[in-house]
Amino acid sequence: MSQKVPLVILNNGQKCPAFGLGTWQASPGEVGNAVKYAIDIGYRHIDCAMLYGNEKEIGEGVREKIKDGTVKREDLFIVTKLWNTFHEREQVVPTCKKSLENFGLDYIDLYLIHWPVAQKLIGELDFNFPFKNAVGYDYDYVDTWKGMEECIDLGLTKSIGLSNFNSKQVQRVLDNARIKPVINQIEVNPNINQKRLIKFCREREVEITAYSPFGSPARAWAKPGDPVLHLTDPKLLAIGKKYNKTSAQIVLRYVYELGTIPIPKSTNKQRLAANLDIFDFQLSKEDTSVLDLLNCEGRAIAALELRSFPHYPFKDDEF
Repeated sequence: MSQKVPLVILNNGQKCPAFGLGTWQASPGEVGNAVKYAIDIGYRHIDCAMLYGNEKEIGEGVREKIKDGTVKREDLFIVTKLWNTFHEREQVVPTCKKSLENFGLDYIDLYLIHWPVAQKLIGELDFNFPFKNAVGYDYDYVDTWKGMEECIDLGLTKSIGLSNFNSKQVQRVLDNARIKPVINQIEVNPNINQKRLIKFCREREVEITAYSPFGSPARAWAKPGDPVLHLTDPKLLAIGKKYNKTSAQIVLRYVYELGTIPIPKSTNKQRLAANLDIFDFQLSKEDTSVLDLLNCEGRAIAALELRSFPHYPFKDDEF
């Protein structure tokens, strides 16, 4: 049986499981079964987004597990995200309601602004190429945040937060918020350990969810010479041998010990179980130092298509 997942108490008192299931690039026809199996073996935190195009299938899996008595709705922590093309304040509540309709649920636990960058559609939204039929424009994410707060007021979500926001952007939301963000979801893995941003956010009671903890090895846009996290790295294998764990488990434990909530994606039953099995050991300082040395600020999810748009978060002078 997998280890029991610890809980993180968010700044609004809500409890968030400190480990979750990512669902980006999880194929239709697979993701529903993966969600059901994940719930069966102890996952309670499911990370989703309207953009991923699989909210309906995930919702079906979640509702099936509630119906068969495996879990109650209140046992689960369901996350989804507002896409860039719905940033205008008056669009936020209807878009959140659409996600709820997709899931077939009465509320979500956490609603995130997916990116600080606003875009306008100039064609149909393409879930496989989300930046293709859209242009960036200057819409203030602080106004988007006011729409997020309305989602709380209406009971559509219990918590609201951010994703891919840099430190200045997080601070600006905090300075203008009636309801504080509880989480900033960012890329964290040994290639980009984000220690400065994690410290910055947690000092302000904003927790960190870590996406792409393995550096998104299947990304189609990787170029020759881009940093790759190799799970066959002899250093990782040696550390794994010491704890009787796989390299993947060592990486996930490292990301967790950085003070984040990892959300690895998998639809493979063996990997789903193995990923969850990281709560029965702790890395030594020496082993943590070895993993620290892998940091090269090598971002896998740079969203370079957005870099010329207002509010692009990954500027050279910002963290």
